Amino acid sequence: MEFFIGHAGALGWLIATAAVAALALFFERLFHLHRAEIKTEDFLSGIKTIVQRDNLPEAVKMCDQTPGPVAYVTRTALLHHNSERDALVRAVEDAGLEEVPRLERRLRTLMTLAQISPLLGLLGTVVGLAQSLMIMEQNAPLVHMGDVTGGIWRALLTTAAGLLVAIPAYAGHNLLLSRIERLVMDMEQAAAEMIRFLEERKKNRGDGQGER
Repeated sequence: MEFFIGHAGALGWLIATAAVAALALFFERLFHLHRAEIKTEDFLSGIKTIVQRDNLPEAVKMCDQTPGPVAYVTRTALLHHNSERDALVRAVEDAGLEEVPRLERRLRTLMTLAQISPLLGLLGTVVGLAQSLMIMEQNAPLVHMGDVTGGIWRALLTTAAGLLVAIPAYAGHNLLLSRIERLVMDMEQAAAEMIRFLEERKKNRGDGQGER
């Protein structure tokens, strides 16, 4: 590490800072998404069982105690169980739209770090080569290899470092994106299932009251 910082210079520090920031962002988002992932079928089955016992407050409480978008849209559906179908659907859709930005939070920052790291490396390459050429010009015609190797080292190390940050950052971004897509699919499935369940429950209760 000391060798890298010593030869890469200020741009090396910038790339190292980008690496630390990207790593911290990735693990923070990974932890957040991991907490948001639940077994959707089991969760909805438990909610339906509680609702069928006419214990809506308990079902809402269960949603409050469960993290993630599936629990949030389910809670919204329960709170609008007496609404007309269009109002229920609209409320659940709005809840889903609120959740997506929360899931995608800071992903753009991670992508930005992945994009600028190789550019910083390229800038380091240009600076390093320019430094070497300047030394060669100043010392011509008697140029010693040791005089120009510092700039060459900077050019090579910053390029390699920029790529070493960018490649894992890109991979991490895509991994997080795939997990978000899976969560959104689970959320949409839960929303559709809860709307159908609540509408059927409302219809059955209406039919039961009509028979009386």
